[in-house]
Amino acid sequence: MGDNGGRPNEAPAHDVWLDEFRIAVTPVARGDYARFLQASGHRPPRFWEDPRFADPQQPAVAVSWFDAVTYCDWLSTQLHAAFRLPTEAEREKAARGGRVQQNFPWGDELPTWMDVHYGGDDAERPDLVAQDQANDFGLHNMADLVHEWCADWYDPHYYNESPAANPPGAEAGPRRASRGGSWRHAIKVTRCAHRSAILPDRQLTDYGFRVAS
Repeated sequence: MGDNGGRPNEAPAHDVWLDEFRIAVTPVARGDYARFLQASGHRPPRFWEDPRFADPQQPAVAVSWFDAVTYCDWLSTQLHAAFRLPTEAEREKAARGGRVQQNFPWGDELPTWMDVHYGGDDAERPDLVAQDQANDFGLHNMADLVHEWCADWYDPHYYNESPAANPPGAEAGPRRASRGGSWRHAIKVTRCAHRSAILPDRQLTDYGFRVAS
């Protein structure tokens, strides 16, 4: 986990043991989130009526961390299983697809199957989910599309003290951790070790989430 050649908050690189977990193949799509809103009466996120983000197969965007946790709780009751947000460690392991020594889910170079630069006809909206090349775990959009909320509180220095097994993230803090790329960035993909974080009540159009259990 981590990258000594990356940004300061990615160091030191270190070995981590994780218990078995499951994680969704794609981020939660708008169509799935719409069913949650209809069934629960939960308040829609910002930009819900914006046609740029209305395709049922686009990722659900502008969902706050609190909204994402509420969705996981609702899904747990519907399917009678415990669903949650992944930890940073789980999200990084999933992104790597079993390949520890590489920058991206697919290798060390920027992808050739997509335009990694912000701009063009799709500049004002995210793509549909699962349009990228799956990694070796069969997972999509692990480095592109939207930043994805993680369960952890964020601490830029956490790797200096994180436990070797099942690290849960910092005990507290102002921001929640997130992983993955952003359709709004100048370069739309991020490395597996890249870390990001914002305040948990923020609702941004390049933020979404996927569930784990």
